[in-house]
This record gives sequence, structure tokens and C-alpha cells, in this order.
Amino acid sequence: MSSAASESKTEVGSYFISNYPPYSQWKKDYLDDVRQALSSPPQETTPLGLYLHIPFCRKRCKFCYFKVFTDVKAPEVQRYVDALCNEISMVSQQAVMKDRPFRFVYFGGGTPSFLSPKQLTKLAERLRQHITWDGAEEVTFECEPGTLSETKVKTLREELGVTRLSLGVENFSDQLLEENGRAHLSKQVFRAWEWIAEAEFPNVNIDLISGMVGETWDNWKNNVRQTIEMSPESVTIYQMELPFNTVYSKDILENSGSSPVADWATKRAWVDYAFNEFLDAGYSVSSAYTVVKDPSKVNFSYRDNLWKGADLLATGIASFGHVSGVHYQNVAELEDYLSTIESGSLPLGRGYVPTPEQKLIREMILLLKRGYLDRSYFQEKFGIDIVSHWQQQWDQYVEDGWAKVNDQRVELTRYGLLRVDAMLPAFFEPQHRNVRYT
Repeated sequence: MSSAASESKTEVGSYFISNYPPYSQWKKDYLDDVRQALSSPPQETTPLGLYLHIPFCRKRCKFCYFKVFTDVKAPEVQRYVDALCNEISMVSQQAVMKDRPFRFVYFGGGTPSFLSPKQLTKLAERLRQHITWDGAEEVTFECEPGTLSETKVKTLREELGVTRLSLGVENFSDQLLEENGRAHLSKQVFRAWEWIAEAEFPNVNIDLISGMVGETWDNWKNNVRQTIEMSPESVTIYQMELPFNTVYSKDILENSGSSPVADWATKRAWVDYAFNEFLDAGYSVSSAYTVVKDPSKVNFSYRDNLWKGADLLATGIASFGHVSGVHYQNVAELEDYLSTIESGSLPLGRGYVPTPEQKLIREMILLLKRGYLDRSYFQEKFGIDIVSHWQQQWDQYVEDGWAKVNDQRVELTRYGLLRVDAMLPAFFEPQHRNVRYT
């Protein structure tokens, strides 16, 4: 996204950057490298994480671009859960696992809370036959409010040992939730909140989305007020985008329609307003997307370790992992995924072996999302001064008022922080600047 585009309307193809090189560059040709990395002892003394993908949802949101399935029957869900458990038992036997403890575990989706308490308990029991996350700093579980029950919330806290519950509220307006295809309504948020508060999770996160179709200033202010009243430990605010494979994107492309999503300047103004309100309420800004109530109590182990190059064992359909410096993704078709595991093989789909320069770029652009970079960190780890290495780019961003640079660090201004994803492609290698991201 160019800086000019970053000011204008939300076009199809806008993206949130979560890795480098772009996923579109990952290929099956690298799978031998992936297998080699998994079957060899760990090369790097990095922390280890586990990602588990649960791809089921009650409805598909109109802005969703993840691999999710709706209208599934109980036997199909059970077959998937069984396959996931079997995949984890295979992964646990890989040499890269060795006796390494998990620093962080993440249940993502889809909607992990789509599973019943019974399925969740069974999943936890099966997983613990092969692995343990008892010593993990963080066990995160994503929830859709309408899928929760008091029993399920207790199961997450007591059986799975969840330490960070992430509640996908997105908006408090029933009209907007319905318009954007969300499965829940606001009353289900408030009902679930009582059970969540009783369960005493160390960290409860509320997700909001700035710029959902139909959003207004008045409604956005109400979203922020309601969230502050609920007083979660952390809040994540995403700016609505239009990746290619969403319902909204297909409608725009097929009917040559105009974008129904607020323009970038408006979305940034809404996030800016939210950050200021949260700061007034005693929160701190922790990244371009997050505020936290007590930075000494809340750490984002998944985020921070992943951004610093930690190993991540990815399980479930289409999930992304990273071991011993090699990227990989599981196969993206459900029957492929299930039958590959049922035949006794890992469901590896594609991979990428980044160069040292690409590892540097990946770590730098991801860590910049926190709003700052320590120059000495990169000097010690990569032997590179990131400012002189990209001098022209930093000079431009300082001139634009997006960043400040001194001898110790690079710091983004609020203006820069709100547009950080638009700033990152400038650091990509030339061959990756104008390619499709996914």
C-alpha cells in the first residue's frame, strides 16, 4: 500500500501484514526443507509455541477471509477434532520438539469456542497425552460471545488452563453486527461477560473493529465507552480491511461497486479517539492495535515471541508455522487435511526458507508494530544498524511526521502508529513490493 493509497478509500486487497516474505511467495518446492527442519533438533534457542486452528463458525462474517466452515454436522466436527489430536501426536514426535516446553499456546479460528464443553475436555485430554502446556506463560483462546455458556467458560479456565480469553465483540450495535454478518448480538456479550468475570481469567481481551460497514462517530464513541465500562485487561482494535476473498470484496469486484467500508483517514481517526479515551481511563498503548490496563501484569507472549522469531508449531487446516528459521503452512482444503492425517502423514502444504536479510526484514517490520525499535537489539542479533541500512526510508518517515529517530531507537509518532501496516512494504525487497500478499 503506497502512502497515497493509505489516505484514501478502503480498496479490495488492503492487507494486514503478519509475516515476510509475503505468503504468495511460499511454495510446495520448499517442503523438503520444512520436513528437514521438523525432523532435526532445534537449530535456534528460541521459545516454542503451539497454534491450534479450529475452523468452524456459526456464520461467516462478511469481512472474514480466514479458512472457516459453517453449517457443519456434529460427526464432521468430531472427525476434525480427532484429526487435530492425531496431528499433534505426530508433531510431538518430531525431533524439533525434543523436550522443549511450550512458552505459549494459541487456540485460533474460526471459532474455537464453537466446540462443546465435552469436545474441549476431550481435546485437552488427548493433547495432554502427548504434550503439556502447564508451564506456558500464556494460553490464549478466541471466543465468539454467542457460543459461550457458563459450563464452557469454566471448562476453558479449569480444563484447558486458558490464561488469556479473547472475546470477539467487534461492535456493540446489533444493527451493525447483523449488517456485517456477525453471529452474535450485544445481549450475548453481556451475558457471557458475567460468566467470564466469575471464572477469573488472568487476562481478558475484547476485540473491536474500527470501520465496520455502517459505523458512525456516535456509535463508535459508544463502543469505546461500553468497553471502558467493562474494564477488560486488554483491548485489541483492528481497522477494517477488504482482503480479496471476503463477501464484501467479491460484491465490489463482481458488481463494480464502491467500497462500503469507511476510508482510512476515518478509521484512523476512530482508533486515535479510542486510544485517547483508553489512556484517560488508565490504559497504556501496547501496539498499533492494543491497549492494556496494567503493562506489568499483561504480557502478549504469543505476539512478542512470534515477532522475535520464535518457533511456532502450527496445527489444523491452513495454519502457519515457523521452525528453525523455516516458514510453513498446512494444506488448505479440508478433505486433504483430514485424509493426509488419517493416512499417517503431516498435512504440510507449502513452505519458504528466508534468507538472513528476509529474517531481518520480517523481525523489524513486525516489531515496528509495537511502535518502537531498539537499534542495539538488531545490532546484536543481526549485526546491522537498521537506521543506516534503510536510511532513505527513515528520513522520509521522519519528514512525513510518522517517526522519530535517535541513537538508541526508532519511535513512531501516533500518526505513524495508526498507519503502521501502510509503512511496512517500503522495507520489502524490490521483488516483493507489488506482489499479492496472500
